[in-house]
Amino acid sequence: MSYHIVNIDSPRCSISCKQGQLTCVSEDGRRQQAPLEDVAAIVITSFSAQLHSHLLMEAAKHGVALVICERFQPVSLLLPANRSTDTLLTKAALTLEKKKVATLWRKTIDAKCANQASLAEHLNPNHAKLETLRKRANSKAPGKESTCARYYWGIYADALNLTDFKRSRDAGGANDLLNFGYAILLSLILQKLFACGLDPTLGISHEVRERSTPLAYDLMEPFRPCVDWRVARWITEEAAPDDYRVDGRFRRYVTDFTLERIGYLGIEMDFRNCLESVVRSFRQAVLSGQTRHYKPWTPSNSKWAG
Repeated sequence: MSYHIVNIDSPRCSISCKQGQLTCVSEDGRRQQAPLEDVAAIVITSFSAQLHSHLLMEAAKHGVALVICERFQPVSLLLPANRSTDTLLTKAALTLEKKKVATLWRKTIDAKCANQASLAEHLNPNHAKLETLRKRANSKAPGKESTCARYYWGIYADALNLTDFKRSRDAGGANDLLNFGYAILLSLILQKLFACGLDPTLGISHEVRERSTPLAYDLMEPFRPCVDWRVARWITEEAAPDDYRVDGRFRRYVTDFTLERIGYLGIEMDFRNCLESVVRSFRQAVLSGQTRHYKPWTPSNSKWAG
């Protein structure tokens, strides 16, 4: 497949194909082009985009997928008839050895725990429980994810002066802010999975439920602290005391974490490109059957953005 994933997020634009060039013209007349033969997928998050029928036909001929989103959540996936599914990739995912699946999940959790320890140290470097969290994050103990979470959320709450905070989807308060940020992160992961030809229903740990996307839940885990960091800054720098409303101002603020630059494998890039690189590394690991190709993100070679 071609390499580039093109994201189109102009509020209003016209998208077409002329002489083999993917062309996007924004409302202010600004024109951007890219050779369609170099494009693997087009992700459209624009609030109002006009799609020319010629683009749909040319995209199909070149094997290009179109991911159409509403409020950043993928709602439609347009694939060429000969690419309705990536047969080799799907077969590889379905037949991957259980031991290798377990290794992929262990690498994911190791990265998540390391990222939590890193952010906890950044937020509260003198906390009494920080050293314990570090040791747990670096251990190979089974079930360390839940243990690290307990210490991590305690340090997080203390750093932000969150009284009686308990991390839970339905607990309200600061949890509402975190839940919204995670929803944005999930949408971005889904965009990249669809664009790279990975079936999000074929996960490596999360359970399959009706209309669920386990692989997206799996691969977003190491990136959750990026949302936690953005929410922490909102609480300490922007919000009024004890104001946990998910209003328009907060939604605009938290969504901007996707534009921040972070380090990945020694290269500084914006968050969305980092996300894509991780998804591509996972794809390569599944397709080749070699788990060493999968490289989850950790901030060990960078600093927390902002």
